Amino acid sequence: MSDFLKHECGIAMIRLLKPLGYYQEKYGTALYGFNQLFLLMEKQHNRGQDGAGIGCVKLNVSPGRSYMARERSIKANPLARIFKDQLKDYHKMVDKGIIHPEFAATVKENFDFGGEILLGHLRYGTSGVYTSKNCHPFVRQSNWPTKNLMLAGNFTITNEKDLNNSLINRGQHPIFGTDTQAVLEEVGFHLDEAHDAIYHRMRDQNMDGRRIPKIISKELDPIRILQKSAEGWDGGYTIAGLIGNGDAFVMRDPRGIRPCFYFQNDEIIAFASERVALMTIFNQPQESVCELDPGTAIVIKNDGKIYSDRFIEDEPVKPCAFERIYFSRGNDPDIYQERKALGGALLDQVVESIDNDFTNSVFSFIPNTAETAYYGLLESVRIHRRKEVKAAIIKAQAEGTLNEDLLDQLIMDNWPRGEKIAHKDIKLRTFISQEKGRAQLVSHVYDITYGVVKSKDCLVVIDDSIVRGTTLKESILKILSRTNPRKIVIASTAPQIRYPDCYGIDMSELGKFIAFKATVALLKEDGASDILQEIYRDCLAQKDLPASEMVNHVRRIYDRYTDDQISAKIAELVYPKNIPWKGDLDIVFLTVEKMREAIPVNNGDWYFTGNYPTPGGYSVLNRAFINYYEKKDGRAY
Repeated sequence: MSDFLKHECGIAMIRLLKPLGYYQEKYGTALYGFNQLFLLMEKQHNRGQDGAGIGCVKLNVSPGRSYMARERSIKANPLARIFKDQLKDYHKMVDKGIIHPEFAATVKENFDFGGEILLGHLRYGTSGVYTSKNCHPFVRQSNWPTKNLMLAGNFTITNEKDLNNSLINRGQHPIFGTDTQAVLEEVGFHLDEAHDAIYHRMRDQNMDGRRIPKIISKELDPIRILQKSAEGWDGGYTIAGLIGNGDAFVMRDPRGIRPCFYFQNDEIIAFASERVALMTIFNQPQESVCELDPGTAIVIKNDGKIYSDRFIEDEPVKPCAFERIYFSRGNDPDIYQERKALGGALLDQVVESIDNDFTNSVFSFIPNTAETAYYGLLESVRIHRRKEVKAAIIKAQAEGTLNEDLLDQLIMDNWPRGEKIAHKDIKLRTFISQEKGRAQLVSHVYDITYGVVKSKDCLVVIDDSIVRGTTLKESILKILSRTNPRKIVIASTAPQIRYPDCYGIDMSELGKFIAFKATVALLKEDGASDILQEIYRDCLAQKDLPASEMVNHVRRIYDRYTDDQISAKIAELVYPKNIPWKGDLDIVFLTVEKMREAIPVNNGDWYFTGNYPTPGGYSVLNRAFINYYEKKDGRAY
């Protein structure tokens, strides 16, 4: 994705199923869980670099001793910083003789994260204010272990306002800021209710007060709590929670919008947003890592009992397509093949754009995340060319014209050629993303290989998606044009992004999408811009309706034009100005139909089609268009 987007937080949770001494004896350290958490998070660093946080709950801690800990950071390299600081504290206590590493009990007693249940979160901020206080995990505290709650998740809840109003109507005083806080308080409310019901029953039976906490802990059922809590949630989510008594749970939204995987053996159960992170860290084959079913929660009780159940009714499953196109790690076995298929699916459009002239074409990719799709495209064009060569040989042989010169012409002179053209300076990109108002530096994020592309060549560059077109215009095309090709073709493995997201990706401002801009430009050229006002009135008319009653009025903008017409206008809008190069530019987008063939399971394609999986999506779209028309900046959720 050439446009920089913040997106898709990542979670990691580890529950040790044996005493700490077991890991000390087998692995040589009582910090086995802590170390595995770091590795599990590091393997998912692609999912969040704005901030990081970790949490821990220790089992069976004596009264008066701390049993929950949390650390968060939004400083540079937050993940490495957190673990480095914690290990520094750990080694200080070792040096002072407070902790004896060979005795697991001293680690558990004196090191904050020397516990059996560990939770980690990698954050990309997509809603609410942004400080270290808004990093996960969030914590709700109490003197009662069974009322303490720690949450972290990869999610966006679209109806945060409704959740907060529900809390207010119960007489609570929620602090507005993020949907995470609203979810925490909702789950916390029902946790309190469950706790209090058991407590009052025990108290009415004149139960010894010292026995009550153990009874509450045994009877508490997190799934029943989640069933009540999630009734009104609208959004995509994977949420992990730790309760102070040592119960833990992980839940996934009923449509499976956000991903979640887990691995379990007799020593550990671990959860992550990325399957390959679990495969790598625990050295497991693909079949040993399971996907958490949508609408299901897994609970690990404090005694180690593990069970799962649905916490919400079935819904049509719509996993996020962008996970496969761009966000998830490309070394996942299924995702790798799907990204190759996405690249290969561009074959017909690319061949048409270059007039089937492989002799004078060079294939490449930008950015690095598009490399796998590039291999798929290159493979498909070579198969295409082999078929052409085979047909030509058979024909020449039949006509008696087959000779060495013809073979050279068929095979050597018109064979698809791939080259490494663009190079990305990751450190510079990170610096720019952290410094506002530095658009003039964007043009130096990428550099190129000189002397490979000739002036007679068509340069085909595959990208995994084009959202705003800003980097394409201000950086990529200017740099690619320095190779001085006769034509540049930018081929996107994602269809045109026409609609905002509200389930975890930071792209809700409709007016910034290049596909939307291009369509509006076409409307104005055709003297049909009155439709924008009509749609604005229709959006205003339904803005106070329940989200379930809203419809997609914005679709009418796109219905007037073909994909090719919009793509041609996009190419015109992103064509860089004031540069020496005057060659042709073609922007090619994969069709929705071919995308679905390449990734048939992750069929959540609302970004491209406007078919949202939850009512809240239509509410956000409605608000996004109103904001666009009223020239208001900011997220629509």
